[in-house]
Amino acid sequence: MSHTAPHSQPPWIARIRQPLFWVLFYAVVIAAWTALYLMARAKPLMLGDAADFWASLCLSAAQIDPFALYAMWVLMAAAMMLPGFVPALRVFGDIAQVNASDTHSMVALVAGYAAIWLGFSTVATGLQILLSQAGWLAPDGTSLSPWLTALLLLAAGAYQLSLVKAACLSKCRHPLVFFLQYWKPGPAPAFGMGLRLGMYCVGCCWALMTLGFIGGAMNLLWMGAATLFMTFEKLPDIGTRLTKPAGLILLALGVWMSVQALQSI
Repeated sequence: MSHTAPHSQPPWIARIRQPLFWVLFYAVVIAAWTALYLMARAKPLMLGDAADFWASLCLSAAQIDPFALYAMWVLMAAAMMLPGFVPALRVFGDIAQVNASDTHSMVALVAGYAAIWLGFSTVATGLQILLSQAGWLAPDGTSLSPWLTALLLLAAGAYQLSLVKAACLSKCRHPLVFFLQYWKPGPAPAFGMGLRLGMYCVGCCWALMTLGFIGGAMNLLWMGAATLFMTFEKLPDIGTRLTKPAGLILLALGVWMSVQALQSI
């Protein structure tokens, strides 16, 4: 006679849960990049309300629906930040393999991480609207002010060299240490750990994300390069060789842009 619990699931379901999670995770990333590509290219085949929605994202932030602009930033956050979250998720998944966690907790971890970036998207949307209304941003989100460009470069460069940046990177580069420090079983604690990791990730990347206002918030080349840099920067072996040199380069560019701004007066 079988003694299987009435609510137990067949073993094959447990085996496919984590692979299915990863399929869905990468599907979200691909979908976000696809949507950004369509938005940037403004496909002429899109008709009706959908076309109006996507086309509105190409207008000045002072003219568009702020909810549409927010949707753009949410997609950017998903496309650019989720790839850098993979190392932490893999560590969490390895813990799940020894039954210290489960797929539900992995979903909760991602949800907590995403919640922080949704909040960042809200702030970025408001900032873009304010800068556009001040006449400092072009319709595509590109800086029109050499002083704004210089300020963004100097701020990002200085932040790259700061102790706050280093502290946040240390958490992102060593997820196992993070989970050992904050670990509690269950989806609710996993959501809390996701929130905490999201805050550290925003602490790592917020200044670099603002550089999108220099090359254009919807510039696919910038988004791709920034995604690669921020992903590699969180890897312990590679990232330590990138952070400070990038900061020095940004500072040098900021000084050069400041000189250019002074000469234009």
